[in-house]
Amino acid sequence: MAAMIGRIWGAFNPPKPPKSKDALKFGILGAANIAPLALVGPSKSHPEVVLQAVAARDRTKAEAFAKTNNIPEVKNSYQEILDDPNIDCVFIPLANSLHFEWAVRSIRAGKHVLLEKPSVSNSTEAQILFNLPELSKHDGPVLLEAFHNRFYPAWSFFRSLITPADVVHVSSNSMIPWWGTGKDDIHFNYDLAGGTMMAMGTYNFAALRLAFDADPEECLSCDVTPGTEGVHAKCDYDFTAKFRFPNGAIGEAHSTLKGPTMWTPSHVTATHKQVVVPDKTLPDDQEKVQSRQVTLHGVIHGIFWHRIDVKDVFEIRRKDNGTVIKTWTEQKSHKTYSFSEAGEEFAGLPGETYWMSYRYMLEQFVNRVKGRKTQYWVSREDSIAQMKMLDMAYEKSGLGVRPTSAYTTTMAQ
Repeated sequence: MAAMIGRIWGAFNPPKPPKSKDALKFGILGAANIAPLALVGPSKSHPEVVLQAVAARDRTKAEAFAKTNNIPEVKNSYQEILDDPNIDCVFIPLANSLHFEWAVRSIRAGKHVLLEKPSVSNSTEAQILFNLPELSKHDGPVLLEAFHNRFYPAWSFFRSLITPADVVHVSSNSMIPWWGTGKDDIHFNYDLAGGTMMAMGTYNFAALRLAFDADPEECLSCDVTPGTEGVHAKCDYDFTAKFRFPNGAIGEAHSTLKGPTMWTPSHVTATHKQVVVPDKTLPDDQEKVQSRQVTLHGVIHGIFWHRIDVKDVFEIRRKDNGTVIKTWTEQKSHKTYSFSEAGEEFAGLPGETYWMSYRYMLEQFVNRVKGRKTQYWVSREDSIAQMKMLDMAYEKSGLGVRPTSAYTTTMAQ
């Protein structure tokens, strides 16, 4: 308990090193609730990040946000931030339906973009955004979909414990209690590309794709509980989806934004098929086989709490007829709040136990912008594949994909 309190205290009250002369200056498009957690807090401990400006539709709200978070400039519009040559990077935490337009505008203005997930509303937008010619230039802008949890040490360590080619089933679950959302939240507005699959399900779907190291071939089923009237119609409050992956593997995902009162941590479980493992101590007519199940509890915000459980089931059996001679189970649990705790291949990577997943992500984003090596990244191809999977599920559910921004037409004119 003391260690957890220390980590969380450090995350929200981190050391504040002096800012370097060539620190990147960020502008924030929108005074969104997620911004303090996703960027304001992490920026405090990064010597190469300065929060320079914020803009919102409501200037009064932007001014209050700037005052609370010690941001020196309040702009009159999002475009004013993009027009400011003093701004190097922008963070876009707007409603999903606005991601595409403002990401395109930002990139065309020469700004590096940290884009809240999901990156856009659907795969049509993703194909256009992530294939913008500006992104392919040698000195072009950097664009990153802010899948923060994938930068956290626990996720990297979890993936090191699985063998994607041998995984036959993956399940992923997440939830937000009913009291954590309201009817008028943007998550329940179809026009704003809302829905539980867009909000929480994108974490679940990414977990399936990365555990299999493959994209789904088909959505076999997707059961949803949708809203029934106005902007809430076609927005899923919860979902349960099942996908077929290559070689017949199955991935299942579930989430809700109207969950039980008691919050439970998100988790992902990868189950492997039986494989033969070498054992020179056995007679020639016997073999040793292993099946592994790995579960990561606390997929999304690992700093608060997480645990990685590894369950290996071994058998000694006869080669000729498969008769089982002996069976036993070995179980281990791990916690990796920093890469040094993960050890081995991760031991030398940067990070502190008080770094949240957002801080790990910011480290890599700055490295990429500065032209330095990045230990992990969410590629353009990855982000496109992610939106294709979301579209696949929405089509199967009967709700249909989220609406495409009118800016896709405007930008071509």
